[in-house]
Amino acid sequence: MSMDIAAQAVALKQAQTQQLAQIKMMKAANDMQKQLVEMIDAVARSAPAPDGQGTKVDKTA
Repeated sequence: MSMDIAAQAVALKQAQTQQLAQIKMMKAANDMQKQLVEMIDAVARSAPAPDGQGTKVDKTA
């Protein structure tokens, strides 16, 4: 009887460890995606605006 309880405890601990590893992997993937989005956003914001996009006031009009 006690062996069954011990086996169940080991199985539960293994499942918990596996779940924690999966969560860490998901967090790492999410962090990498956020970094990629931030990098693309920074590049897009640093690019000069094309002519006619409202960066200068045309007083001749």
